[in-house]
Amino acid sequence: MTRSPDIRLHGVSKIFGSSPSAVEAVAPLDIVLQGGAVTAFVGPSGCGKSTLLRLIAGLEVPTSGSIAIGAESPDDVRRRAGLAIAFQDAALLPWRTVERNVALGRKLSRRSRDAGADADLIRLVGLSGFERRRPAELSGGMRQRAAIARALAGGPELLLLDEPFGAVDELTRERLNLELAPLWEARGATVLLVTHSVAEAVRLADRILVMSPRPARIAADIDVTLPHPRDAGVLRSPAYREACEVVSAALRDLPLTEDLAAE
Repeated sequence: MTRSPDIRLHGVSKIFGSSPSAVEAVAPLDIVLQGGAVTAFVGPSGCGKSTLLRLIAGLEVPTSGSIAIGAESPDDVRRRAGLAIAFQDAALLPWRTVERNVALGRKLSRRSRDAGADADLIRLVGLSGFERRRPAELSGGMRQRAAIARALAGGPELLLLDEPFGAVDELTRERLNLELAPLWEARGATVLLVTHSVAEAVRLADRILVMSPRPARIAADIDVTLPHPRDAGVLRSPAYREACEVVSAALRDLPLTEDLAAE
């Protein structure tokens, strides 16, 4: 299997608006995100994590700097359907059923129809029996699970997840963490995950970037060397608890406000 390409950010920044009311969301960043790995971004609410994800997806244009996914731009990868996104807002098409929303992910990625594979994804995210329901008939967590299934249906080489499990209950979140990770690992996909959960970041990621208060800077760069698969045995290990404490300590060391971060 060919490894997905690295993502390179060179001098990337993002400023919204113009002086004197301009808001600097992302400070200039130089970083390489390894292809085929899972990188998690954690940090305070409003620090610019989601903006950074949107820049990599080509949904926002950097104020300065450049982003390359291998030899391509984010726009190039998005146009050929090489990436998929699951944001906090499920953004399902309201007139399509669950099964047709999931099938849309495959269609947009120009993949052949595979009702069996889509049904497996729907079962995996716990929506069996709701295939014919429309989004208005689902809870917020169920809509989010359908959106995750849709993103995976396209078999993306780059998967961008912005708090994808934030609207689901804790038991479902744990099950999804356990069962979805092997899907993107088997495909060699690059995964970028924004989460507020330290435990989730350590469970899923190979690398964790702790972001400062706005404007987003990299405050800590932490490698997670726990073995895969990260099953219940790994999660009970001292090494897992130690990794969680390292990330938590980095978060505790952050300044409290963006004003302090700028000093």
